[in-house]
Amino acid sequence: MDKRIQEARETTLSIEGLKVDFHTFAGDVKALDGVELALKKGEILGLVGESGCGKSVTALAVAGLLPDNAKVLGGRIMLDGEDLLKMSKNEKRRARLTKIAFVFQDPMTYLNPVLSVGSQLTEILTSDSKVFLKELVESRLAELEMEQKQPGSPHPELEEEWRRLEIARKTSKLSKSEIKRLAKLRAINYLKLVRLADPDRAYKTYPFELSGGMRQRAMIAMALLRKPKVLLADEITTALDVTVQAQVLKLLTELKKEIDASVILITHDLAVVAEVCDRVAVMYAGNIVEVADVPELFSNPLHPYTRGLLESIPRPDAFSPNLKSIAGTVPNLIFPPTGCRFHPRCPKAFDRCSSVKPPLIEIGKGHFVECLLYGG
Repeated sequence: MDKRIQEARETTLSIEGLKVDFHTFAGDVKALDGVELALKKGEILGLVGESGCGKSVTALAVAGLLPDNAKVLGGRIMLDGEDLLKMSKNEKRRARLTKIAFVFQDPMTYLNPVLSVGSQLTEILTSDSKVFLKELVESRLAELEMEQKQPGSPHPELEEEWRRLEIARKTSKLSKSEIKRLAKLRAINYLKLVRLADPDRAYKTYPFELSGGMRQRAMIAMALLRKPKVLLADEITTALDVTVQAQVLKLLTELKKEIDASVILITHDLAVVAEVCDRVAVMYAGNIVEVADVPELFSNPLHPYTRGLLESIPRPDAFSPNLKSIAGTVPNLIFPPTGCRFHPRCPKAFDRCSSVKPPLIEIGKGHFVECLLYGG
């Protein structure tokens, strides 16, 4: 089989040459400078880098949520053979409803404080009955089938419900009250899926009544409710204490198989990447500078920036308490460096680095690097 065909079959989302600028009063911020990234089916891909390197901008571009002062100058974002960048606003909204889900850093910012958690979950399922009606009916019929297999004679009310839903499955018609009832049952099931201790109670509570970890679980439930193909998780553990972070990360890895989704986990914490991710992409100043499987990247980092990041992390087996730091400062992206954007800080820089932008090339199997030290 042709390698390109095989890669296409294994890829859920493909970002190709994505360039994004932001118009500000100080000038145009050149936030993304030709981002190249592929998300494989069923994987958790860690996207790491310093604050301001473009991680969240990349995710917002995928979700179609870039602010009004952003301008996409080039590139493609391919999902199911469609370029998300060419979609209309309504098409992007439909994609977010069915294919792409976003879990944000601070749940309190995105959960409505005056609506219960349950009402916000059911709002998703009832917002477009054409999209979710079949899923609601099929999932409830599956539950009734399991209940009928339990010892004891079947309850008459369950048999009546089965008949109603069988008719709805054939006609694709159901009353609003019945859709709302099924949506509530489905929402509670997903609150149970994300390991909330009392899902029935959590359904009725308001966001401010939940702890930070519970709110984040509710946000994950809202994202998974749509059965997305791509889940974007942006710094989802940053505002949580260490114990709750571990619980949320464990939940994410446990759910990966159940939700059948590919995940982009945005973080600045390489320890998180080592714990839960399958592959990792390192980002610097609007560019993907290295991509590899997690064990490969940690054992054989190629890009000078990746090496600098790893050398700045405290290690329990290190004898010296002194940590190395990356020289210089993050560039001003209104006036970014020419050539390789990392060259002013790079200990390995040479003449061509200031004038030639390196391509992202494959050095080993699945190990890509954007650096003139390796060709280009």
